[in-house]
Amino acid sequence: MAIATDLPSPDPTPGLPPRPQPRNPSDLFWSFTWLALQGFGGVLAVVQRELVEKKRWMTNEEFVEDWAVAQIMPGPNVVNLSIMIGDRYFGLRGAFAALAGMLTFPLMLVLALAVIYAEFSSHPAVAGALRGMGAVAAGLIAGVGIKLFVSIKKHPLGRPLCVAFVILTVITMAVLRWPLLWILPVVGGSACLLTWRKLAP
Repeated sequence: MAIATDLPSPDPTPGLPPRPQPRNPSDLFWSFTWLALQGFGGVLAVVQRELVEKKRWMTNEEFVEDWAVAQIMPGPNVVNLSIMIGDRYFGLRGAFAALAGMLTFPLMLVLALAVIYAEFSSHPAVAGALRGMGAVAAGLIAGVGIKLFVSIKKHPLGRPLCVAFVILTVITMAVLRWPLLWILPVVGGSACLLTWRKLAP
């Protein structure tokens, strides 16, 4: 995680036009609030679209790297990511602003929806609608996976080996039904070790 500072971090590629970045902690708060309010079911798709395609605060490659770190940390992935991005630009203030944006209004909305759902959950039409939304959420996640797949063409391991790790991860999750606690150190650790050896001088 970047060292906390009160000023936005400098652009990492001097000589190129400055990259868009949040103007202040309030911008972080409202940006992550809007992101969280869209994130029902397919939050990964929303995060990638908002941060990479719309706001351009990060590239696809940077998003893949940060999302990987967010996944191995305890807690919800998108909350971890918001804290990392907030800290990167405005230090502790930014981390708290992004976290508050992720949780405040969505929490109130979810509590209201929970009360409504408790009243109508037994209705067949409601149950059927939720099953339909589950299929859409799966499609959203698959679509983002295809978008992010393009970013591995620059990976030190090369695309064939990356594809092999993708297939191995799918097999361990969907076929062998390994718990995440095993997949991360075994499959993820192997990928990290091979990448480290590839990059080592």
